[in-house]
Amino acid sequence: MIVFKVKDMTCGHCSAAITRAVVSVDPHASLHIDLSAQRVEIQPDHADAVRLGQAIAGAGYTPELELPAA
Repeated sequence: MIVFKVKDMTCGHCSAAITRAVVSVDPHASLHIDLSAQRVEIQPDHADAVRLGQAIAGAGYTPELELPAA
């Protein structure tokens, strides 16, 4: 599971744009978007965190990778 904090994701349009961006690089990825927490959780099929983050950034957002707790 790859998790991004996307502080500039504020509405359903943002959520849809991020979903399209992720699917464009990993069509079979599973996504869970929590608008209130500004979190995007991705279970990738083949893309890595760098590519997914680049796709979200390319859609105009500022993803911050959340590292798993130690």
